[in-house]
Amino acid sequence: MRCPFCGHEDSQVKDSRSTEDGAAIRRRRQCEGCAARFTTFERIQLRDLNVLKSEGADGGFRREPFEREKLMRSVSIACRKRPIDSVRIEKLVTSIQRQLETLGDSDIASKRIGEMVMDGLKELDSVAYIRFASVYKDFREARDFEEFAGNVTEVGKG
Repeated sequence: MRCPFCGHEDSQVKDSRSTEDGAAIRRRRQCEGCAARFTTFERIQLRDLNVLKSEGADGGFRREPFEREKLMRSVSIACRKRPIDSVRIEKLVTSIQRQLETLGDSDIASKRIGEMVMDGLKELDSVAYIRFASVYKDFREARDFEEFAGNVTEVGKG
């Protein structure tokens, strides 16, 4: 594994632990060149996924590789300053990724991913759900947001 600090090709594994309920392995490494320490994660990947994003009014699509980190960042932003621990967020992201990998298709519409996130957040926390929806659904007027929020019941207790 290449060192992210100095680029040296070799590093030594100092510690390995199972994380995410056995879905990943966390490895602490030390560079043999500069002695810096860093962490890597190893996860099972069932298939390479691509996200199909709409290209606007012409109806075309742009294909880009699925990035777990982007999904994690979106969910984390929606959950910011909410009483949701990082383990629950990690489990939600892992669950969505597994569902995507088992769909049987390598190309997934971004809309489908957004709907899966909305479903997961709806069960997790109503405020995070509304936050994500406000960006995902791109409300044009306050009235649209008010109507949507008015239909949300308190969730995520437990």
